[in-house]
Amino acid sequence: MNVLIVEDENIIALELERIAQEAGHQTIGPVSTMEQALAHAQRSDVALVDLSLSDGMTGAQLARRLIDRHRVDVIFVTGRPENVGHGIEGALDVISKPFTDERIVGALSRAEAARRKDFDSSKVVLS
Repeated sequence: MNVLIVEDENIIALELERIAQEAGHQTIGPVSTMEQALAHAQRSDVALVDLSLSDGMTGAQLARRLIDRHRVDVIFVTGRPENVGHGIEGALDVISKPFTDERIVGALSRAEAARRKDFDSSKVVLS
């Protein structure tokens, strides 16, 4: 699965990248702005998104676009989960910082399972 990492703190972005790669996923990024994230959306299956982006936009604003326009699943990773508020609709999960490898891997596994289920249910059977 292709995992887009959207995080403005480099050390956290690198940790998310390591966890996703060790779990067998391809990573895209890390990026820290909405423009950068949207430029990679077409190649992404799921995005790990912080609430604060370096361009002043919010992760919730980005999530709406990723979910609605690009069908990218979103998992929020934030130090302020209580501030997710609007924009959480449609997100698969909200993970609090500090996080564990297991928490990230579990969320990515659920995202992968959900994508497989959606793919399987959309198959057309020709007779």
